[in-house]
Amino acid sequence: MPLRLHDLRPNPGARKRRKRVGRGNASGKGTYSGRGLKGQRSRAGRDYNAVFEGGGMSMMRTLPRRGGFKNRNRVEYQPINVVELARRFEPGAAVDAEALVQARLLRRASQPFKILAGGSIEHALHLRAERVSAAARAKIEAAGGTVEVIDATSADSSGSD
Repeated sequence: MPLRLHDLRPNPGARKRRKRVGRGNASGKGTYSGRGLKGQRSRAGRDYNAVFEGGGMSMMRTLPRRGGFKNRNRVEYQPINVVELARRFEPGAAVDAEALVQARLLRRASQPFKILAGGSIEHALHLRAERVSAAARAKIEAAGGTVEVIDATSADSSGSD
């Protein structure tokens, strides 16, 4: 038996009948018909804006004053102090993003991080990072280490060629 256009029916429960209000109390939606008592919203024929809030300043207009500005393009750097580097790495070790992931100071190698000057460091490390504070650089170099600042944007663009 071929399927014809007039044989098509929607799935059971896909189409629901409109609730008919104001058809007497026996219908379950009589008397006030779900509108409550009195007031602007109970009246017939009164059309109002969906965001109208009784004449006060609407929530939509007050929202810009509440939250402040959130920069969508903000880059959140993971702070790492030099004392953590001193604890987790041997003297003369090469410290980069992969090494920091191995040392569990970063979750993943692509996560941006910045080396800060918290604590002290006594032994030399060879550091490669996107961001290093001036005080952290001074502490690492004073301990005999080297600091190489890499440009993250050029590293990303060179990998996409």
